[in-house]
Amino acid sequence: MCAERRATPRRRHQGGFTLIEAIVAIVVVGVALAGLLLAVNASVRGSADPVLQRQLLAVAQQYMEEVQLQPWAPAANGTPAGCARDTFNDLLDYHGYSGSVCAVDGTAIAALAGTTVSISVADGTLGGVAAARRITVTVARGGQSITLTGWRTDHAS
Repeated sequence: MCAERRATPRRRHQGGFTLIEAIVAIVVVGVALAGLLLAVNASVRGSADPVLQRQLLAVAQQYMEEVQLQPWAPAANGTPAGCARDTFNDLLDYHGYSGSVCAVDGTAIAALAGTTVSISVADGTLGGVAAARRITVTVARGGQSITLTGWRTDHAS
C-alpha cells in the first residue's frame, strides 16, 4: 500500500498591518505633528505682522520728515496743547516729544489709537561736520516698535 501523502496546507503570509502596528503608527505620527505645530506656532507668534510694521514705518517716516523740515535756529514759540505740534517752529522743539499719534493741530487719528511716538533731537558730529543733530523717532504699538534715525546739519549758516 502506498502511503498517500497528504498535502498540508501552506500558510500564506498575508500583507498589511495588525491593529497594534496601526495604533503605534498613529501615535507616532500624532506626536510628530504636535511637535511640528508647536514649532510653527512659536515662529508665527514671534513674527511681526507686516501690515502693522508698514503702518509703523509710515508714521515714523512722516514724523521724521516733519522734524527734518524745521528751521535749525531756535525760535520763541507758544506751548503746545496735548499732542499738537502746530506751535513747533524749530528743530529742537521736537526734542522730548512723546505721546499718541495725532495730526499737527492735535486732532486724534482714530485708526492709530494705541500707537505712540517719541522723538529725541541731540547734538552730534556727522562726518566731521560739528553743526549736526541726530534725530531719533520711535513709533510703537502692541509690543512692536520701529526706530528711525536721521541727521540734520546747519547747512544754511
